[in-house]
Amino acid sequence: MEKIFERLMYASRWIMAPIYLGLSLVLIGLGIKFFQEIFHILPIIFEMTEVDLVLVTLSLIDITLVGGLIVMVMFSGYENFVSQLDVGEDSEKLSWLGKLDSGSLKNKVAASIVAISSIHLLKIFMDVKNIDNDKIMWYLLIHITFVLSAFAMGYLDKMTRAGK
Repeated sequence: MEKIFERLMYASRWIMAPIYLGLSLVLIGLGIKFFQEIFHILPIIFEMTEVDLVLVTLSLIDITLVGGLIVMVMFSGYENFVSQLDVGEDSEKLSWLGKLDSGSLKNKVAASIVAISSIHLLKIFMDVKNIDNDKIMWYLLIHITFVLSAFAMGYLDKMTRAGK
């Protein structure tokens, strides 16, 4: 009975596979939004102010960072929790594939969240005249929370790796 239970539990990891595949659909959605924004600004590029162009550029960078985060979670999560990716020798293989354990993945996700939060904060600062001071304070506090959390996670990971 125990063997059956353990095999069933181990096989249940495959429930995660469609979830990781679903992330690729989100990636497609981000790609559509990215190019939708590009096509939206092209006709008005010469009428846009420099600040507006910078804000749009920051939004595009934000989408790119989120897309990279999705790829990282999708591939390394699948490899860590479901099955190894069998990428043939004749095709390109990402250099980090198979090297991110769940701790490293958490640190990379935290660093990505800090980067994304930084871009949002920069967008807020670019439009500071239209935003209430109370909201700016909350944005800063949330960003600082992300930074401190990422730092704490990295520090704890370093401590546990040093102890091994």
